[in-house]
Amino acid sequence: MKNRHQTDFLFLNIGHFLDHLFMLIFATSAALKLSSEWGMSYAELIPYATPGFVAFGICAIPAGWLADKWDRRSMIVLFFIGIGIASMLTSLATSPIQIGIGLFCIGIFAAIYHPVGLSLVVQGRLKTGMPLAINGVFGNLGVACAALFTGFLIDKVSWQSAFIFPGVVSIIIGIVYLFFIRGGNIEPREKINKDKTKITDTSRKTLLRIVAIVLASTALGGLIFQSTTFALPKIFDERIGDFASSASQIGWYAFIVFSLAAIAQLIVGYLLDKRSLKTIFIAVVSLQAMFFAIMQNLHGIPALLVSIGFMLVVFGQIPINDVLVGRIASSAWRSRAFAIRYIVTFSVMACSVPLISWIHANHGFNTLFLLLSVTAVLILVVVSLLPSNNSMLRHTTS
Repeated sequence: MKNRHQTDFLFLNIGHFLDHLFMLIFATSAALKLSSEWGMSYAELIPYATPGFVAFGICAIPAGWLADKWDRRSMIVLFFIGIGIASMLTSLATSPIQIGIGLFCIGIFAAIYHPVGLSLVVQGRLKTGMPLAINGVFGNLGVACAALFTGFLIDKVSWQSAFIFPGVVSIIIGIVYLFFIRGGNIEPREKINKDKTKITDTSRKTLLRIVAIVLASTALGGLIFQSTTFALPKIFDERIGDFASSASQIGWYAFIVFSLAAIAQLIVGYLLDKRSLKTIFIAVVSLQAMFFAIMQNLHGIPALLVSIGFMLVVFGQIPINDVLVGRIASSAWRSRAFAIRYIVTFSVMACSVPLISWIHANHGFNTLFLLLSVTAVLILVVVSLLPSNNSMLRHTTS
């Protein structure tokens, strides 16, 4: 049973990898190939990614509801196969409208993963920091490999291949996972007794306060995450072009930065199981504000180094909100709780795409970094309102 549980966790991690990879294939394709092939500027082309991110957010709610009512692992099978088919169909696009429709379909299936996959990751675990961090690293590697694989395939084959190859792989994995879950039950590794403490008016008010803080920090964090991960290939194209002139080279540098930044999730995940969540949260967003402020006007090696710095703390924030949700949500509605958290995240991310386009076209990336620094300061203010020592923040999952 232990080996089956570990294998299931591996499938969930692979799913997180693919989820983020699929959502960022277009970002690299638009920045490095499609804009020239279709005779459109970067600012004109990237808004066509908006429908995909809208679906990524909105469809999280029905996905979470269906998972809680039906079967979470069957939903993961649907995710693997559905997103693979949608990606392959997107490769057939011959116009921006068609690729926007394809990205919308990808977003529908991509919306399944976070509310369902993360519920399975924390299910039955006493300490959730490290499992969420490990799972988060796979997601970050998906972000990194989106730039690397897409850049490589653009240079060596075509932009269409960047949608076809991962699509085929995802379908195969989905079929294998279907046979795996039909091979026997996968019980939680550790069953935890539910917290039977009576909820008083005071604790209810505290819970509502924590939920409001989670949603606010999630929304602001979504703007930062989307702006940095989506725009980084173009930022590198402009800021480190002296030693990264091809799509493959830019993809490699983005891969290196994203991969190094993934280490932060492991560090933060470990600390979340050992130290005060509020203290860690404040430290992470304070560093975000500092790095974004420094990044303005930087080019060359300094820009590359500071990019590593801000991506470290951007990725470091991801497991914090997920741990918060896992601690305050009961098992019966945890998928829906994660769905609410992620519909906020991805709705903001969808709005971020046209915002990035407008800022880049009218003001350049310096203004974007100033905006992100101010956003990090706002998160800091919100997080400071978290109760420092509260039993809800130490709540275990079941």
